[in-house]
Amino acid sequence: MTKKRKRQDDFQKIKLKVGKIKPRADNATNTSFKTRAIHVPEQLKSDALLPTNYRKLNVKDLLTQLHHYSSGIKQGALNGLKDLVSQHPSVIASHLSNILSDSAPMFTDKDPMVRSAAIQLLQFITPKISSDQMAPFFPLVSAHLSSAMTHILEGIQEDALKILDILLEHYPELLTDCCNILLKNFLELISHQRLSKGLKTGGKVPSWMLSVNLNRRVTSQLWRLNVLSRLRKFLRAVVEGSTQSVENEATFESDARTGSERVTTLQVKWDNYVTGQQHIQLYEHSGSQPMTVIPFRLRPSLGAEEGLASVENLKGFIQILIPLLLECWVEASPGQLTGPTPSSLLEPEAMQLKLQVLNIIQLLWKLMQHRDETEKLEFWLRNHYLGDFKDNFMKHFPYSMLETLRHRKKDWDKKDKQAPPFMNIPDHSLALNLAVCQVMVSLTNSVTVHQDSDWLDQIRKFVTENLSDGRKLACQQLSGILVLVWRLVLIQHNRGATEELLRAVYTQYQQQGLSLSIRTMLLNFFSGLYLREKTSNLQIARSKVLSRWLAGLPLQLAQLGSKNPLLSAQLIDVIHVAAAHSNKELLQSLQSNVYRLYDPQDGTLVLLPSETQHSLVQLVYFLPRISSELLSCLSRCCTMGRLSTKLAINLIRILHTRSYFGGWGPSLPNSLVTDVDYFSFLFSTLTGFSGEELTWLQNSSSNPHISQSQFSSIHLYATDLDQFVHHWEITEVACQCLSSVPSRIQCCDILQSAICKHLVGVNLLPDSTAGSILKTVGQLIDPAFIPNDCLLNFLVGSCYSLLYFILTSEKNRGNVQKREFLWGACLTALARIPRLLRLMLQNLRVTGACQGELPVIAQILRLLLQQTQLRQHMVANAAMVQQVIQDITNFKTDDFQEQWLTDLHYYFRIYLAASIPVTY
Repeated sequence: MTKKRKRQDDFQKIKLKVGKIKPRADNATNTSFKTRAIHVPEQLKSDALLPTNYRKLNVKDLLTQLHHYSSGIKQGALNGLKDLVSQHPSVIASHLSNILSDSAPMFTDKDPMVRSAAIQLLQFITPKISSDQMAPFFPLVSAHLSSAMTHILEGIQEDALKILDILLEHYPELLTDCCNILLKNFLELISHQRLSKGLKTGGKVPSWMLSVNLNRRVTSQLWRLNVLSRLRKFLRAVVEGSTQSVENEATFESDARTGSERVTTLQVKWDNYVTGQQHIQLYEHSGSQPMTVIPFRLRPSLGAEEGLASVENLKGFIQILIPLLLECWVEASPGQLTGPTPSSLLEPEAMQLKLQVLNIIQLLWKLMQHRDETEKLEFWLRNHYLGDFKDNFMKHFPYSMLETLRHRKKDWDKKDKQAPPFMNIPDHSLALNLAVCQVMVSLTNSVTVHQDSDWLDQIRKFVTENLSDGRKLACQQLSGILVLVWRLVLIQHNRGATEELLRAVYTQYQQQGLSLSIRTMLLNFFSGLYLREKTSNLQIARSKVLSRWLAGLPLQLAQLGSKNPLLSAQLIDVIHVAAAHSNKELLQSLQSNVYRLYDPQDGTLVLLPSETQHSLVQLVYFLPRISSELLSCLSRCCTMGRLSTKLAINLIRILHTRSYFGGWGPSLPNSLVTDVDYFSFLFSTLTGFSGEELTWLQNSSSNPHISQSQFSSIHLYATDLDQFVHHWEITEVACQCLSSVPSRIQCCDILQSAICKHLVGVNLLPDSTAGSILKTVGQLIDPAFIPNDCLLNFLVGSCYSLLYFILTSEKNRGNVQKREFLWGACLTALARIPRLLRLMLQNLRVTGACQGELPVIAQILRLLLQQTQLRQHMVANAAMVQQVIQDITNFKTDDFQEQWLTDLHYYFRIYLAASIPVTY
């Protein structure tokens, strides 16, 4: 019998029991939660706490009034906002979003007074708002600007240009991001599309034509001038935004179209590199300004191919704009005027319009040069527009200003107010002609220059006449002319034409009273031509004008001195390169002006900053001849402290390289320094003081820095620590140079003769001089060399005076280093010259008259006894040492024995007691 399975019901009733917790329902809501307060102080402020203007209205009240239908109330609200933010600048940051969103619609208000107030408010707050603060709200501002530029009312369009000026001044990088919209707006301000049936069906691009509006307050020509001037500013901002830095009009560099290249070098200081102070970064295009821009992106940015960033868009914009610019040029031509006016004479307004046309074309040119396919774009532009440019620009070239009688004062003042600011600048004929030349020359290159000889001759003639007429050009005018000459010189193959252009520039260079900026610009031009590392233009390399300019640089450097260190440094760089290339004319000029450059008192070398002195010191290596007089000047430059220690050491090593001991091969050049002059230079450097200075020291009385002893005829003059250390480091280098002489005995003989001739008989010597001579002789003396008595007596006097100075000088921080150097020099000389120690002990004849110096003599003997390298010499002279100690003991007047005498007896018994019986 099967067991029945109990079926489970779908809905079971739960039985509740007393005392048990009731189970939680499935649909129960959890009511446990935590809360935290959010404090927003700015929103919790009452309107009474907000700052107000003079009418007691806060920012909320004023922004509300901007939505009123009355123009007067809106104008008052805008003026009140300006007054409020001027008194409380913090309102701008806290309410920037509301201020911009409510005031920007006023750009297109029908009332001109409201628009004027909105423009004044924008002009007031923009200097106080950074680009980062404006960036989130700039799309809104640019949208209202575009609406104003394309508005149907002429007054709103005119005010839109004023708004554009403000934004271009403060936020050019934000404005250029909207170039695809603004460029079309610019076109619509002066033209309109002509879409005929034929163009719609078979035309390649829509045709644009200039528009004329008779309702404007200004003439069509003046309106186009205003629009084109803003378009030029906008395109300049686009060009500057597409490059690493703002382009300099006077930067003379080569490009691929001229067939040459200029390579800049990266200056590396290896001392800083070794110590980790300087790091070297390598790039694909290295140089003084490495270009780190890579030609790819990880991710395509939004709108990267919009506007003028795309090559196709740029070509399309050029195809639309250049025909319009040519129409503007034709309308401004004198042929449209009534009366027999020459074709080359232009009124000021027409001249300004044509100048804007040319400037815009130049900016389009720069935009094309920043693309990858620059050569193809330039070839395309030449094929399409060279003929039109020749027919329009060069037909009546050069242009000049047409002088017209001034009309009534009221009419003229009214016209001046409506004209742009640059209209009030007189005489723009040269600027217009230069712009024509630059546009035309940019269309040619080294391959097509022979095809353009007809109009290139006109340009060369114009440039030569303006440079050679003797008048001083302004900086901007000269910059444009030099850029023209630079390009013409690099692309043309006619040596005569090149010489004519360079001669004209050199005429400007020779003018007196030029400003610093113009002088620097001309120097950059010539140095840029000469310093180019790679060139195939033989006309430049063989130019007589360039050689004449190089020959005059040393004289200019001597005359300039320290008046302008930057210009002097640039001159030195050019001279250095020319000297390294063995330019004959420059080396002759450098030799003739060498004493003015290296005079130790007021020469260019000692007057320039330390960073510039290094290059001028290196020029010594290239001098054709180094005379004894020049070596004397260079020695004084090293020892006077006018050069740094490192630079003085470099100068000594350069002169050593120019000597016969500089490691030259069998074929010795004729320009080497003679042995006599070289040894004279080294000895003068070792001395550290000139004969006049030593004579002055002998005649000086009551000098507190003099140290003198009764046992030496040589007194010492204590130099300051910086001068001593400088002299000591130079001495070490001079010793290294003397050690390279093959015959050591001959070198010692020369030193002996120089010391006996110039220093023996001098009673007062600087401590650095005495130590330097003692150190040099001790290091260089050969065991086979026998010094004469004259030299030995001088060395004995110097050694004892130095030891006496070491023990009696004040034990301050500065003298510790000086004592270490001098003690090492004395120890080396006493160890290398045995007769020196014997003679010094013989001269220590103690008498009763030298009671005050007895402790010093005892300390000297104790120090000598302690030195290991002098042990053999002291043992050999033990009897003399014993006699000196006996005399000190006998002539001591005190009854009790002091510590210094006890120490002397102790060390004598330790080191010399075994070699001689001691008797007291």
